[in-house]
Amino acid sequence: MFYNLLLVCPPQPPLVQAIFNRNADEVQLFLHKKDEVNALDQERRTPLHAAAWLGDVHIMDLLISAGANVNAKDHVWLTPLHRAAASRNENVMILIMHSKYLHISRNKDKFWQTALHIAAANRATRCADTLLPHISSLNIADRTGRAALHHAAQSGCQEMVKLLLNKGASLSASDKKERQPSTGLLIWVSHLEVVKLLVSQGSDKSCKDKRGYTPLHAAAASGHVDVVKYLLRNGAEIDEPNAFGNTALHVACYTGQEAVANELVNRGANVNQPNNRGYTPLHLAAVSTNGALCLELLVNNGADVNMQVWENQP
Repeated sequence: MFYNLLLVCPPQPPLVQAIFNRNADEVQLFLHKKDEVNALDQERRTPLHAAAWLGDVHIMDLLISAGANVNAKDHVWLTPLHRAAASRNENVMILIMHSKYLHISRNKDKFWQTALHIAAANRATRCADTLLPHISSLNIADRTGRAALHHAAQSGCQEMVKLLLNKGASLSASDKKERQPSTGLLIWVSHLEVVKLLVSQGSDKSCKDKRGYTPLHAAAASGHVDVVKYLLRNGAEIDEPNAFGNTALHVACYTGQEAVANELVNRGANVNQPNNRGYTPLHLAAVSTNGALCLELLVNNGADVNMQVWENQP
């Protein structure tokens, strides 16, 4: 789960306004007047949070020298280090991490996400590279069970995925839905080059999550034909059912992914395969609000229009 990291807020105290204006002289003036360097706004953000998001190293240095709390947490427990990672500013991160008061092991938000999770999700490769020497484990999971590699894979940043793998991130780490980075989680957002990278590193392109979904199911649902073609070329079972009996063609037809359905049909997918309740891809195309083109495709390729749903289903 991700949340808006933008600092959208009501009128701020003069010190914070000066920070947003990037006016270092005014910031220094207010600090000289003993303005509260750790004053909290309505969402418990400090002036240092604002400066970290803006990425102004000079103002950050002024605030830290004046006693700004580098471990301050806002209402969702985001720290200035999280903000720096979100703004993809490694120089700000370096400045924060040089503080002797920083407790990097405690820098987790309410979702248990560290700055590395945030950097990975925001494609901030240089920030991640800055953090890695100071982190005890690359495989620390957030509240949903996802490690930094999950977030990097989902973002589609090949450079970030390479960095994490080269530093020892585990390909076998699963999230709480038992999805590895190389399976559903990655392919729902379907970045082909990242898929190729993970497969080349030994990820199992045929593995399933606890509901039986394979990478092919996920790619079909998200409509990414390039990933579907790649998986089929590399041995994915075209009619493999999930726990509900649905094949990739069922999924494509229900979600209205006509280009994917066309690719699957052309490669020999069974247009009449029933799922656990007797529904064929044709049935699912018929009930889908976006299934008209898939319906026509199936009928033109031998789908049995008289096939009925099984009776006496629970």
